[in-house]
Amino acid sequence: MRPLVLAACLCAAPAAQALPSFDEVRREHRPSDALVVDRQGELLHRLRSDDSVRRGQWVTLEDVSPAFRTAIVLSEDQRFWQHSGVDWRAASAAAWGTLWNQRTRGASTITMQLAGLVDGDWRQRPGGRNVPQKLGQAVAARVLEARWRKDQILEGYLNLVPFRGEMVGIDALSRNLFGKAPHGLDAQESAIAAALVRAPNAAPRQVARRACGVLKAMEGRADCEALDMAVEAALGRRAFAASEGMAPHLARQLLRQSPGQARIATTLRADVQRVALASLRQHLRELKGRNVEDGAVVVLDNATGEVLAWVGSSGDLSRAAEVDGVTALRQAGSTLKPFLYAQAIAERRITAASLLDDSPAHIPTAAGLYIPQNYDHAFKGWVSARTALGASLNVPAVRTLVMVSPEAFHRTLGAAGLPLREGGGYYGYSLALGSAEVPLLGLANAYRTLANQGRFSEPRTTPRAPAKPVQAMDAGAAFIVADILSDPNARARTFGTDSLLATRFWTAVKTGTSKDMRDNWAVGFSQRYTVGVWVGNASGAAMHAVSGTSGAAPVWAAVMRHLHAGTPSQAPRPPAGLVQQKVRFGDALEAERAEWFLAGTQQERMALDRPPAAQAAVRIAAPVDGTIVALDPDIPPRHQRLQLRAVGGDALRWRVDGKEFARGAQAGWMPWPGRHVLQLVDARGRVLDEVRVEVRGAGVKAARKN
Repeated sequence: MRPLVLAACLCAAPAAQALPSFDEVRREHRPSDALVVDRQGELLHRLRSDDSVRRGQWVTLEDVSPAFRTAIVLSEDQRFWQHSGVDWRAASAAAWGTLWNQRTRGASTITMQLAGLVDGDWRQRPGGRNVPQKLGQAVAARVLEARWRKDQILEGYLNLVPFRGEMVGIDALSRNLFGKAPHGLDAQESAIAAALVRAPNAAPRQVARRACGVLKAMEGRADCEALDMAVEAALGRRAFAASEGMAPHLARQLLRQSPGQARIATTLRADVQRVALASLRQHLRELKGRNVEDGAVVVLDNATGEVLAWVGSSGDLSRAAEVDGVTALRQAGSTLKPFLYAQAIAERRITAASLLDDSPAHIPTAAGLYIPQNYDHAFKGWVSARTALGASLNVPAVRTLVMVSPEAFHRTLGAAGLPLREGGGYYGYSLALGSAEVPLLGLANAYRTLANQGRFSEPRTTPRAPAKPVQAMDAGAAFIVADILSDPNARARTFGTDSLLATRFWTAVKTGTSKDMRDNWAVGFSQRYTVGVWVGNASGAAMHAVSGTSGAAPVWAAVMRHLHAGTPSQAPRPPAGLVQQKVRFGDALEAERAEWFLAGTQQERMALDRPPAAQAAVRIAAPVDGTIVALDPDIPPRHQRLQLRAVGGDALRWRVDGKEFARGAQAGWMPWPGRHVLQLVDARGRVLDEVRVEVRGAGVKAARKN
């Protein structure tokens, strides 16, 4: 027998010498969860990355509850602190018990078990170990004891030992079964956890019986009935959620980019993330009853492009919490207007003081007439470009896009980091009103480009060198647009002077609402930060009575207040090539003011050049020439009358295809399919004005009698 033992030890020696060091084992430890941390190392989110096992973070011995350290030693290796890897007294007792078929405590020490955990050669196989394997494990344990300190051996064991099911290590066990960190385990929980080591998948009653014995060894007494209930509760609990924290959407994105990484550092600030999430959720609760449940917030550092907050959804307030509102494509609404005006100013087509006509417009397109409307369905007449942008008037924006062209504007948006899925011709003139879909992150970064006077660079969520910025738009035009967006007087006609958009520190901001109130935005910047907010429904359902200032703006204002609680924000300095000039407006259209101009475009006076005769000319105001009318066969004919309106005279008469059918400045005509000529004539039959219209769809024979 002795030669056999010696031979086994000699064979085991080389393998035992190859055992890894403590530092190597700790370095190679791979949790099944990735930790996403902010710029200061504060935990933002924990996300499961390995579905095959549940392994927590490596826990130092100092961070394990003293009660559990005591319980595991009493349960698994009572002489752990005295022996040098092999407990010969326990081994002798086990051998004697085997000889006489008596049940005895196992002789495998914590060190021997650890040898099997760090090296598969010594791991127990089904059917148990044979004598050479047991001897080899003993040799390996002696090697570990020689290389590792006792505290390192216990620390390594607690982090590597399997407990129950997929759970490996004390961190996974403690968080999953008890919902707490390992340092918080009490004596009862420690006894239950220690009992699971020897029989990980035993029935709850058997685990409770073992735990009762451990607790008695620890404290001299135990309430075994209470342990029964505690074990049932612990084994039925699943407190270790697969995703936990306040940045789930960003965590998933970063984990896809860096699979297998246990700790992912970000540029986020935990305080800003926390305030952004809380502000969004609080405001959505206040909007209860208005059919709005989703939202998103992103915060950028203007200088570096670092993302400081990334809130992808409202969490449990949403029925689509998995959808990331920061990257989802949503209709932009009026938030694209600043880039349109910046382009028109840069191309010297308009200035901030140029007068634009805010009146009904009928713009011919290949698909018929495009008739833009303002948000409040009212028109302000002639206004300056400053007022048109600040008050977010739709018709002047469309007239500006006619000057620029949809294709050229499409290229400008792409340069600002908003490449659209379709070409400019696809959207047509509706692009001025934000008919295109954009992501919140891209839109916020485009506003950051305005804040940086036209310099564009990509945003970033992880610590790395920033990309070199490129000049995406004219610096002077970007400055002028930012100045307009910061002007409370410019937005007064629509928003008043004391709205949430008027902060106590310098900011420039724009709101937007998409068609049918499906999306609401507030995007703006201060001297240091850009904040973008979207609220709506991930399903695309329309909100009820949610405007630009009642939807996203309160969240935007709350986040901005937090960012500047102790940080001032000053207006930017104008770049070279700008001049400031006092401007007077004819007909008292607007008050005299100092206005910014690109050098060479400045003017002292803005007035309308309209001949008196032209103002009094009799004409057909509606419909306009080229109107296409579509009849709906499901609507009664009497409800499909086309309203005719004339201006500039009285005693007027209307003709359709040469036949008089009505008198007066206004009339209602029941159309029928075909091409028609509508004429306005005076009492003597002289034609004063005429337009051509086309009627399409199902005809109504009775209509001809009118």
